[in-house]
Amino acid sequence: MTPYNKPVPVEDPDSAPFWAGCREQKLLVQHCLECRTPRYPARPYCHQCQSTHYEWRASSGRGSVYSWIVVHHPVPKEIYAGDVPYVVALIDLEEGVRMASNIIGCDPDAISGGMPVEVQFEQVTTAVTLPQFRPSTAA
Repeated sequence: MTPYNKPVPVEDPDSAPFWAGCREQKLLVQHCLECRTPRYPARPYCHQCQSTHYEWRASSGRGSVYSWIVVHHPVPKEIYAGDVPYVVALIDLEEGVRMASNIIGCDPDAISGGMPVEVQFEQVTTAVTLPQFRPSTAA
Protein backbone atom coordinates (compact mmCIF):
# COMPACT_ATOMS: atom_id res chain seq x y z
CA MET A 1 0.00 0.00 0.00
CA THR A 2 1.40 3.40 -0.95
CA PRO A 3 1.66 5.95 1.87
CA TYR A 4 -1.43 8.15 2.23
CA ASN A 5 -0.52 11.72 3.18
CA LYS A 6 -4.01 13.24 3.27
CA PRO A 7 -6.18 13.81 6.34
CA VAL A 8 -8.28 10.79 7.33
CA PRO A 9 -11.47 10.59 9.41
CA VAL A 10 -11.04 9.96 13.11
CA GLU A 11 -13.11 7.07 14.41
CA ASP A 12 -15.06 7.73 17.61
CA PRO A 13 -17.41 5.48 19.62
CA ASP A 14 -20.46 6.62 17.62
CA SER A 15 -18.89 6.15 14.19
CA ALA A 16 -16.80 3.02 14.91
CA PRO A 17 -19.39 0.59 13.43
CA PHE A 18 -19.62 2.72 10.27
CA TRP A 19 -15.85 2.60 9.73
CA ALA A 20 -15.70 -1.11 10.57
CA GLY A 21 -18.35 -1.68 7.89
CA CYS A 22 -16.35 0.30 5.34
CA ARG A 23 -13.30 -1.87 6.05
CA GLU A 24 -15.52 -4.86 5.15
CA GLN A 25 -16.80 -3.10 1.98
CA LYS A 26 -20.23 -2.46 3.55
CA LEU A 27 -21.90 0.93 3.79
CA LEU A 28 -23.81 0.95 7.09
CA VAL A 29 -26.51 3.41 8.17
CA GLN A 30 -27.97 3.82 11.66
CA HIS A 31 -31.73 3.33 12.00
CA CYS A 32 -33.80 4.32 15.03
CA LEU A 33 -35.59 1.35 16.58
CA GLU A 34 -38.39 3.57 17.91
CA CYS A 35 -39.45 5.73 14.94
CA ARG A 36 -37.45 3.92 12.20
CA THR A 37 -35.72 7.09 11.01
CA PRO A 38 -32.40 6.47 9.24
CA ARG A 39 -29.58 8.76 10.31
CA TYR A 40 -26.22 9.86 9.07
CA PRO A 41 -23.78 10.87 10.40
CA ALA A 42 -23.77 8.49 13.35
CA ARG A 43 -24.94 9.90 16.67
CA PRO A 44 -26.01 8.45 20.01
CA TYR A 45 -29.66 9.57 19.77
CA CYS A 46 -32.36 10.02 17.14
CA HIS A 47 -32.84 13.57 15.88
CA GLN A 48 -36.56 12.87 15.36
CA CYS A 49 -37.67 11.21 18.61
CA GLN A 50 -34.54 11.45 20.82
CA SER A 51 -34.45 7.67 21.33
CA THR A 52 -31.08 6.14 22.12
CA HIS A 53 -32.12 2.76 20.69
CA TYR A 54 -30.82 2.07 17.21
CA GLU A 55 -29.33 -0.56 14.94
CA TRP A 56 -26.93 -0.53 12.02
CA ARG A 57 -28.27 -1.72 8.65
CA ALA A 58 -26.44 -2.34 5.42
CA SER A 59 -27.16 0.25 2.75
CA SER A 60 -27.63 -0.68 -0.88
CA GLY A 61 -24.77 1.69 -1.64
CA ARG A 62 -26.88 3.29 -4.36
CA GLY A 63 -27.99 6.88 -4.51
CA SER A 64 -28.07 10.02 -6.60
CA VAL A 65 -26.12 13.23 -6.79
CA TYR A 66 -27.82 16.04 -4.88
CA SER A 67 -25.13 18.69 -5.34
CA TRP A 68 -21.43 18.83 -6.18
CA ILE A 69 -18.40 21.03 -6.68
CA VAL A 70 -15.36 20.48 -8.86
CA VAL A 71 -12.14 21.46 -7.11
CA HIS A 72 -9.57 23.00 -9.46
CA HIS A 73 -7.38 24.86 -6.96
CA PRO A 74 -5.86 22.47 -4.42
CA VAL A 75 -5.55 23.62 -0.82
CA PRO A 76 -3.10 22.81 0.60
CA LYS A 77 -1.28 22.58 -2.70
CA GLU A 78 1.46 20.26 -1.42
CA ILE A 79 -1.11 17.57 -0.57
CA TYR A 80 -3.78 17.83 -3.27
CA ALA A 81 -1.95 19.18 -6.36
CA GLY A 82 -1.90 15.78 -8.07
CA ASP A 83 -5.63 15.20 -7.54
CA VAL A 84 -7.20 18.17 -9.32
CA PRO A 85 -9.71 18.33 -10.69
CA TYR A 86 -11.70 16.26 -8.18
CA VAL A 87 -15.35 16.20 -7.18
CA VAL A 88 -16.84 16.63 -3.72
CA ALA A 89 -20.54 15.77 -3.72
CA LEU A 90 -23.60 15.37 -1.56
CA ILE A 91 -25.15 11.98 -2.26
CA ASP A 92 -28.77 11.11 -1.45
CA LEU A 93 -28.71 7.42 -0.54
CA GLU A 94 -31.73 5.20 -1.29
CA GLU A 95 -32.12 4.72 2.49
CA GLY A 96 -33.05 8.38 2.97
CA VAL A 97 -29.85 9.99 4.25
CA ARG A 98 -27.46 12.41 2.59
CA MET A 99 -23.70 12.03 2.84
CA ALA A 100 -20.69 13.94 1.55
CA SER A 101 -18.16 12.01 -0.48
CA ASN A 102 -16.15 12.10 -3.68
CA ILE A 103 -17.31 11.07 -7.12
CA ILE A 104 -14.66 9.10 -8.96
CA GLY A 105 -14.39 7.26 -12.25
CA CYS A 106 -15.86 9.87 -14.54
CA ASP A 107 -15.15 13.22 -16.14
CA PRO A 108 -16.18 15.95 -13.66
CA ASP A 109 -18.01 17.73 -16.50
CA ALA A 110 -20.24 14.65 -16.96
CA ILE A 111 -21.76 14.92 -13.47
CA SER A 112 -25.33 16.16 -13.20
CA GLY A 113 -27.95 16.57 -10.51
CA GLY A 114 -29.89 13.36 -9.95
CA MET A 115 -27.20 11.25 -11.61
CA PRO A 116 -27.35 7.67 -10.25
CA VAL A 117 -24.22 6.61 -8.35
CA GLU A 118 -23.02 3.61 -6.36
CA VAL A 119 -20.47 3.22 -3.61
CA GLN A 120 -16.91 2.09 -4.22
CA PHE A 121 -14.52 1.61 -1.32
CA GLU A 122 -10.89 2.72 -1.24
CA GLN A 123 -8.57 1.41 1.44
CA VAL A 124 -6.26 4.36 2.15
CA THR A 125 -4.52 3.06 5.30
CA THR A 126 -4.57 -0.23 7.15
CA ALA A 127 -7.25 1.25 9.45
CA VAL A 128 -9.25 3.51 7.10
CA THR A 129 -11.35 2.57 4.09
CA LEU A 130 -13.24 5.47 2.49
CA PRO A 131 -16.62 5.21 0.77
CA GLN A 132 -16.57 7.03 -2.57
CA PHE A 133 -19.09 7.04 -5.37
CA ARG A 134 -18.90 6.36 -9.10
CA PRO A 135 -21.54 6.51 -11.82
CA SER A 136 -23.93 3.59 -11.47
CA THR A 137 -23.44 0.60 -13.72
CA ALA A 138 -26.97 -0.69 -13.01
CA ALA A 139 -29.25 -0.84 -16.01
